[in-house]
Amino acid sequence: MAKKEAKTDLWVHGLLKEAGIELEPQGSTIVEIDKALKTASKSGSGNVGFPEFVGVVKDFILVIENKADLANHIKLDSKGVISTTPKDTKGFAVNGAWFYGKHLAENTSYKKVIAFGISGDEKKHRISPIYVDETEYYRELPEVESFITFTEDNIEEYYIKEILEEETDKDKELSEILRDAAELHEDLRNYGNLKDIDKPLIVSGILLALREAESKNFSIEDLTGDDINPDGDKIYNAIEANLKRSRVSPEVKRDKILSQFSIIKDTHILNEVNKSLKKTPIKHFTEYLYDKIYRSIKYTSSSEDYLGRFYGEFMSYSGGDGQTLGIVLTPKHITDLFCDLVEIHPDDIVLDPCAGTGGFLISAMHHMLSQADSERQKKNIRQKQLHGLELQPYMFTIATTNMILRGDGKSNLINNNFLNENPNKLQLKEANVGMMNPPYSQGSKKNPDLYEIAFTEHLLDSLTVGAKAIVIIPQSSVTGKTKEEQSIKRNILKKHTLEGVITLNKDTFYGVGTMPCIAIFTAGEAHTNTDECRFIDFRDDGFKISPHIGLIETEQAKDKKQHLLDVWFERISAATKFCVKTTVKPEDEWLHSFYYFNDEIPSEEEIEKTVGDFLSFEFSMVMKGRDYLFKQSSPLDTKRQPKLDAQVWKPFKLDELFDVGKGIYLNKKNITKGNNPYVTASALNNGVSDFISNPILFPKNTITIEKVKLSAFYQPHEFYCSHDVSCINHKKINRYSGLFIAAMINRQGGKYSYGRQAQLNVVKRETVYLPVDKKEEPNWNFMEKFVYCLEKKKRKAYQRILIES
Repeated sequence: MAKKEAKTDLWVHGLLKEAGIELEPQGSTIVEIDKALKTASKSGSGNVGFPEFVGVVKDFILVIENKADLANHIKLDSKGVISTTPKDTKGFAVNGAWFYGKHLAENTSYKKVIAFGISGDEKKHRISPIYVDETEYYRELPEVESFITFTEDNIEEYYIKEILEEETDKDKELSEILRDAAELHEDLRNYGNLKDIDKPLIVSGILLALREAESKNFSIEDLTGDDINPDGDKIYNAIEANLKRSRVSPEVKRDKILSQFSIIKDTHILNEVNKSLKKTPIKHFTEYLYDKIYRSIKYTSSSEDYLGRFYGEFMSYSGGDGQTLGIVLTPKHITDLFCDLVEIHPDDIVLDPCAGTGGFLISAMHHMLSQADSERQKKNIRQKQLHGLELQPYMFTIATTNMILRGDGKSNLINNNFLNENPNKLQLKEANVGMMNPPYSQGSKKNPDLYEIAFTEHLLDSLTVGAKAIVIIPQSSVTGKTKEEQSIKRNILKKHTLEGVITLNKDTFYGVGTMPCIAIFTAGEAHTNTDECRFIDFRDDGFKISPHIGLIETEQAKDKKQHLLDVWFERISAATKFCVKTTVKPEDEWLHSFYYFNDEIPSEEEIEKTVGDFLSFEFSMVMKGRDYLFKQSSPLDTKRQPKLDAQVWKPFKLDELFDVGKGIYLNKKNITKGNNPYVTASALNNGVSDFISNPILFPKNTITIEKVKLSAFYQPHEFYCSHDVSCINHKKINRYSGLFIAAMINRQGGKYSYGRQAQLNVVKRETVYLPVDKKEEPNWNFMEKFVYCLEKKKRKAYQRILIES
């Protein structure tokens, strides 16, 4: 056990180091903490023990108690609270952490203590923080995966949100943005009689005009409601001047943008004095934007796409986010995550061919500028390293405005159809990072080029060899439901490498109804049969829906994102419920849910159920005179049942270990009654629905797998099976090993249903978790002995019941 404890300690020390938190092991150099710990005896005997780690971050004490075994994580008393008995504080991680936290809060000047009970190892673990103070009060906090939220930069925000349960300044800022957007939306509608699609243009144009005020070329005070020189003309002229000042070129591009802003001067209602406002609506909007928005955008250094947020808010009131055009704008936390996943660097050249309001380019620019070490490099980033295309003229105009307001980058935005661009020509931009959120739900058999996966292929073809491409697309795009999409997936793997796919929170695009995922590729390098991809389930990302606001970040988000990045970059390993590493085929569904397999060591009860069901089937058949189905097996030389948790386990793809086939459709008219089992897609009676004399398809010692629930059955006799049943065979399968393997396949059935069936191609790619020998081959001997002993035990129990009755 001491060796396991040391392994856990090393892993926890690594987590602390990665977060940049310095805690001390087995004591403290802080005098009052060390003095307090010397009186901390869990048993009350005076024999002092120390927590694994302790230290101070700001005015918080962090104290950690570890246990190697997950079974020793926490012990609750009869009332459902943390047990405080000496035995339990010594034996369980959370209980011990609470004890040290409580003692330190009572015996030091520090009154805010966060104690961590940690158990397990790098791959399978629990990290449970609890807040303790000098009173009897403690609070169990949500479990975490890292210590990133407890750093000097983050711990105060964590304390406010998780412990005090109050809003932070950041939360208030977001709610204020949304409130301002809602208020401005009302004014634009009431005083401007504007279409939803025109509102962001009005906002964008006014913000550009306000930039001219810095050059003394525009003043809000000059907006007097004059009929001869209307306010809209003054704002339009200021926009034109600012586009020139920002060096937007060529002239045709500048004219295209200006044509979008002509609505400001050509809409009469905007330029006549409103009686209730006592000014023109366009002046009212300009004053509002200057006070509420312009200064926020001008002075912010974040990657927030403010205009994108306003656009999203405005569109939400019209019942969509440009959805008729497939436009779904990307939230800031996703644009930032993109930059982290491709490890964006200040020397990178970024291409976003479906730029929208410029969210990805703004985020990339922010991340690149923060790493730049000279003004020259920053200038290059702004002027030469950010490229975008946008088809919709009004979106292109908003994106250009966005980039100007955020410090340039506007010169490489183009108002063109990405799909009409020659990939070889786009490669001349030498982009080594591609980011994209393509239009959704536009593709069809008649227009296969509009499938999201087709956009992805076009992006990959447009990047330099070795470039990273990262896209956010619907999950349906990577499942390849249509032949056209499967063909595109096949083409992608011939030329490019799939690195992995991350399944996202279903509410990422709140209100849109899209189930998104992130797919990451390396361009120009063909995917080989041995390349392993990472498939991650990141649905629990720490974001939630808040009424009247939408998707908001909870305090767990930072921790969950850090865990994602640690797993993605293979700094730590993770259980298969979070990440599966595997080879892929074009016909696979490129999602975690497809490749997931249960890598927990099974319980005896799981295997016992399959064995019990088979024995029930056997008894039923014998009682009906079909004992010929079961050949008497030779007894095995084993005195005691071997232990499951003493074995080494390894995953195997079914088609890599077994011969995999399927049955043949048999019309009811052609069925002839007989003595051979007819196996169909039934989860009952060992899959046997009838007995027939039609020609045999499969030999005995075969495992059948039905398609709806992945129910697996060992077949002791030769049989015929229908077309909706898959079969696996191996020369070493017998009654005992067959029942063991069937039980392990049955564990995987939870992800299948009538709507998601396990057809032959899916069964081939399914994974089974098996014990292995020293050569890392399936341990057939162990499987046989385990089931033999289990079956023997079940038979004895049944015999005892018969005798007693």
